[in-house]
Amino acid sequence: MGRIAVEILPQSRESLLRDVAVLKKYPRVDCVNIPDILRHEIRPWQAAELTQPQLPTIPHVRAMDIDLSKPLPMREAFIKFGVKEALVIVGDPPQSMTHNVYPTESIDVIRKFREELPDVKVYAGVDQYRSGIRDELYRVERKLQAGAAGLFTQPFFDMRFLEMYADFLSGVDVYWGVSPVLSARSKGYWERKDKAVFPPDFQPTMEWNVKFAHKVMEFISKSSGGLYFMPITIDIADFLPEIFTES
Repeated sequence: MGRIAVEILPQSRESLLRDVAVLKKYPRVDCVNIPDILRHEIRPWQAAELTQPQLPTIPHVRAMDIDLSKPLPMREAFIKFGVKEALVIVGDPPQSMTHNVYPTESIDVIRKFREELPDVKVYAGVDQYRSGIRDELYRVERKLQAGAAGLFTQPFFDMRFLEMYADFLSGVDVYWGVSPVLSARSKGYWERKDKAVFPPDFQPTMEWNVKFAHKVMEFISKSSGGLYFMPITIDIADFLPEIFTES
């Protein structure tokens, strides 16, 4: 079985400690991912002060926040808190005009990590819905050439689509994204905003989502990849017991 990563939000110190305490109840959870959400005051690498002593922590780094003419702003935090992994993504444009952004691409930040923090294992993102498969695979190849050690995907909802991508990415360390979708409204959001692909038999129920998660877990048990849970709309204390009691 490959590693299992679970995403938690850096809403507050209290929420981080509470969520990590939940994750520690499940030995099959190997690491925690922390996204960079600008409306929260805690940045992912700051959150690692609390989470890294409990579970290996993978902070998200937004490429558009990085000024390539200056040292990585999170470098000291990575060293101080012993963080050994990072996930570099492009990032969404900020809503606040006071937040500076730069025309920096993910491959630039991956290279910068390799130069300034060579002991940190850097992962890159895969957005399988962003464009055609050929275009996305070209982006992936550039990120791997820049020094990315592996990939984290957007959530999959269709095993056939996941298995097709797995064929194209054979030999690459991939964490396959899974996120529960529990309402028709949520499904519509994924389809409109991210152009997500759902199978004909999809049902916005806990039962369907748990069965799908188990299918992905069975898949990674036979491969070298991992699984990336993104609960998003559901508390991990409600979601994880459903996943691990029956698997």
